[in-house]
Amino acid sequence: MHLRVLILDNAVHRFLFRPPWHWRAYLREAGVDVDVVNVPSGQTIPSLDAYTHLLVTGSEASIVEPSPWFEREAATIQDAADRELTVLGSCFGHQMLVYALSGSDYVRQSPSPEIGWIALQKCDDDELLADAPDPWHTFSYHFDEVVDPPPPWRVLARSRGCPVQVIRYGDGPIWGIQAHPELPLAKARFFLAVYLLFARRDRRRLVSAMRKPSHEDRITGTVVTRFLAAGRDG
Repeated sequence: MHLRVLILDNAVHRFLFRPPWHWRAYLREAGVDVDVVNVPSGQTIPSLDAYTHLLVTGSEASIVEPSPWFEREAATIQDAADRELTVLGSCFGHQMLVYALSGSDYVRQSPSPEIGWIALQKCDDDELLADAPDPWHTFSYHFDEVVDPPPPWRVLARSRGCPVQVIRYGDGPIWGIQAHPELPLAKARFFLAVYLLFARRDRRRLVSAMRKPSHEDRITGTVVTRFLAAGRDG
């Protein structure tokens, strides 16, 4: 089967935040064709006819402050689910999957935002995380979160500050990851430095995250491999 991935890029300020760059590096290494569309800027989302996989990125937007483009993206995610495409969402994309498939009642502002390197504890077995250590350490930057996702969502991993870190839509090929595993150590530190320059809130959290030791388990390549394999097997 010829694999082709559509990335829904949710960056609002694309000169500062470029999530497709990081994911695309892993996908190209796997020899997969990739197309990118920036949704907040109004770019047209193409038909999913040509795609086997959908990847939904993070964003500076807040899932609890809806913009008109949210509904276009939610409709695309619903279409992908109806077609049984393989879908992966990260950070805002993780929240958007739940927003699209279950509604806005299941996303909220985080009572404890997570900035920096965190430990994720597995709470259910799943093929996507089969190669991940337990706990799994990765980079996180979020102020919103998914809360009590209804069936058929299953929670696969949690952290100390966020009880819904990794989810799957039943046994279907739809996964969400709250963290940013696509950002390796050096790029995550650069990300923090850039946001410290422009941040209007939580500067204390940013400085604290930059000063703390980082602990990163580099498993994104295997996560992407399993994400792609789910579509190939389907």
